[in-house]
Amino acid sequence: MDTLPDSEWASWNASLGGSGTGSGILSGPWYRTHKTQLLGVVLAAASNFLISVSLNIQKCAHLRLACQAEPKPYYTSRLWWCGITLLGLGEVGNFTAYGFAPIVLVAPLGCVSVIGSAFISVLFLKKTMRAADILGGTLAVTGTYLLVTFAPNVPQELTARRVQNYLVSWPFLVYLILEIIIFCILLYFYKRKAVKHIVVLLMMVALLASLTVIAVKAVASMITLSVKGKMQLTYPVFYIMIFLMATSCAFQVKFLNQAMHLYEVTAVVPINFVFFAISAIISGVVFYQEFQSAVLLSVFMFLFGCILSFLSVFVIARSKKEEHLHSAFIDCGHIPGQKLTGKVQPDSHSSCYGTLNNEDNLVKSQS
Repeated sequence: MDTLPDSEWASWNASLGGSGTGSGILSGPWYRTHKTQLLGVVLAAASNFLISVSLNIQKCAHLRLACQAEPKPYYTSRLWWCGITLLGLGEVGNFTAYGFAPIVLVAPLGCVSVIGSAFISVLFLKKTMRAADILGGTLAVTGTYLLVTFAPNVPQELTARRVQNYLVSWPFLVYLILEIIIFCILLYFYKRKAVKHIVVLLMMVALLASLTVIAVKAVASMITLSVKGKMQLTYPVFYIMIFLMATSCAFQVKFLNQAMHLYEVTAVVPINFVFFAISAIISGVVFYQEFQSAVLLSVFMFLFGCILSFLSVFVIARSKKEEHLHSAFIDCGHIPGQKLTGKVQPDSHSSCYGTLNNEDNLVKSQS
């Protein structure tokens, strides 16, 4: 049996993570260089998966309460509180992930929540597995692999002084001015012109989200350094970032709720995810300069992974149909004083929804 030369054995061993001199994906040097970033990836993926579990548990709790003879408020359900607890843990884990991994890597991993929810709903809500779910899951796994492999590795300590320098840097100031101008234009059309298109609403959410992720990463990194013994909580910039994070989050919820009220979830979820991920990536590139030393091929493959993640969310979310409760209209013939032809208005968007079609009474009220 032939044996390989020592040089080839060393190269083979290094590519599989051995003690050779190579830099394979499983090698010791590669792991030591990327272990902090890998911790952030695992935290982000696990947290988003936990969020999808929590949402399905809450949905299951609502369905159980609706099937009871005497429905009770949802906050009396232990199952609902279990879902809320898991949701809180998932959000805390997602917050912590920004302290270990770049924004451009953590933000697109939000697709794990959408993909996970599609598969978990088969267990919790007894839904059927669709071909779109399998296709979306495959796209998500491929995109996540490309994101993790080609994401920029920026081994820097994000101290309070460094955050202060980033805040007054000219690229961020130009970016902030442009963002404020665009947001004011969108807000003008939203408030003054009553333009409530889904793109307008979710673009405002995305612009606010870009500030949120900047603040979240700064706060998470400064807390992480403080836990390690390098106190950062005494700097004013830490509390400025907390205020920015809380304020931008509050306005995000306002506009996102408005979009959820006006449009279907199947339209809001994929568009919001894409807008959020793009805004987060741009903010990471501009504020934290996370692609400063990346090669062109890595940037291209990373963007390709983002596109696959976006497609996975659209494939799953857009193929779902909204569930509506179908109930028969009330036959007003059983109500004294109404004819058999009288029906409750079927159009829920009508201004007279829920009223009775009685032309005589309408004429009398107008006269």
